[in-house]
Amino acid sequence: MKTILRNTTFAVAMLGSAGLATASSIPGMRGHDHTGITVPDMKQAVDFFTEVVGCKKAMSFGPFADDKGTFMQDVLGVDPKAVIEQITMVRCGYGSNIELFKYTAPDQKDLTPRNSDIGGFHIAFYVDDVAAAKSYLDAKGIKTRMGPIPLSEGPAAGQTILYFQAPWGLQLEAISYPKGMAYEKGADTVHWSPKNPEK
Repeated sequence: MKTILRNTTFAVAMLGSAGLATASSIPGMRGHDHTGITVPDMKQAVDFFTEVVGCKKAMSFGPFADDKGTFMQDVLGVDPKAVIEQITMVRCGYGSNIELFKYTAPDQKDLTPRNSDIGGFHIAFYVDDVAAAKSYLDAKGIKTRMGPIPLSEGPAAGQTILYFQAPWGLQLEAISYPKGMAYEKGADTVHWSPKNPEK
């Protein structure tokens, strides 16, 4: 009986202390805070995100460099002589933040990855109406791709998408799924959505 009680107490203590962390989770992980992007021109990037996309500038700071040591390499995995001239954080509606970096480095490459490239990426913004977003972006002279494209089959049925590009080539997407997506009907986990940020 003592063994059963001891084991039960141990199990309850372990489950109670699990909280937000599990064996397959970073302890205390709560969610996505920001995505960092290196841009060629900080003013151009801030203007694009604030004056076109509609984000708000939260803060700027920098520069960061280490002329004599390897701080930049040790912390960020970049050339020891790399310089972060400026960092600007922008907040975009009900979503995670975007951190903009302006770097210089002796070995800096000027590449714009395509979505198909390893390491390629895009940032998607939830909008209420993708067709209205396209009209707006076209009027602003922003390069848009084919679309809006409504999806009517498969697990993502219910969403409409449109890809577009920042002036320096960053890939972005406007997405909407006002009535949800097909996969949600039987899903144990649904992805977080800025249209219902509290869920």
